Amino acid sequence: MTDVRTYAEAPSVNKLFVKATLGGKGSARPGDFPDRAALIDDHRLDVEPYVRYARVTGFAVRDVVPPTWLHVLTFPLQMALMAEADFPFGLAGLVHVRNDMELLRPARIGQKVRLMARAENPQPHAKGVIFDMVGTVHIDDHLAWRGVSQYLARGAKLPGEPPTAVRETAPEAPDAQQWRLPPDLGRQYAAVSGDANPIHLSPVTARLFGFPRPIIHGMWTHARALAAFDGHLPEAYRVGVQFTKPIFLPGKVRFAQAREDGITRFVVRGKENKPHLIGRISAL
Repeated sequence: MTDVRTYAEAPSVNKLFVKATLGGKGSARPGDFPDRAALIDDHRLDVEPYVRYARVTGFAVRDVVPPTWLHVLTFPLQMALMAEADFPFGLAGLVHVRNDMELLRPARIGQKVRLMARAENPQPHAKGVIFDMVGTVHIDDHLAWRGVSQYLARGAKLPGEPPTAVRETAPEAPDAQQWRLPPDLGRQYAAVSGDANPIHLSPVTARLFGFPRPIIHGMWTHARALAAFDGHLPEAYRVGVQFTKPIFLPGKVRFAQAREDGITRFVVRGKENKPHLIGRISAL
């Protein structure tokens, strides 16, 4: 039977990160996820935190919230699961490699929703083990959103052959936008998302984890790319992105997109046209 950990409100991501970092590697084997879920049964979609998020990520403030905001709401529950002592992997070495979301019905400001997260699907990878953190949002017992964040635990081992990786294709399209990213963007996004991983906050804290400068959150880049389509997306759609290269702060990147055969493909690229994020959107 699934062990459901119920929370009255979102747990503090900062405290969970400290707890998980001090705790080191989890006690379970890489293929043994605890049969556990984290739940907030009654969460209201308040306007004020969403407005702050929209200002940092580029979304217009509308009655309907974007799927990346629903990811932000389930992220503390994902962190709560990964911070448990018997979770197989330590947080410090995890790499967020891709994110997939399905928005099945609109989620509106003022509605009450049920938030849940769980870990699934550990698989061997050429560089370690990949696994999924799955978040869901229900409205009146109807699934409104499902998101899958795939993480790579570098250096971990799991028997078997690695599955064929899903590779997104960057569009051959001219630049549509250019984004200048200020040095404090990581701190801005951490303040509105709760994700205060030290690699995003300052040069000093980033160097502690092997980065010469802070890098912006992959989910900020995902959100900013989706905001470029704001007001021009179907009511229900699927969006998937692959994180290919970190973006150092401060920085300058470019956004391009093209539509073909009912699929919109987009890319965020930097120097020498190297992609940092590649994604696609399709209607459901």
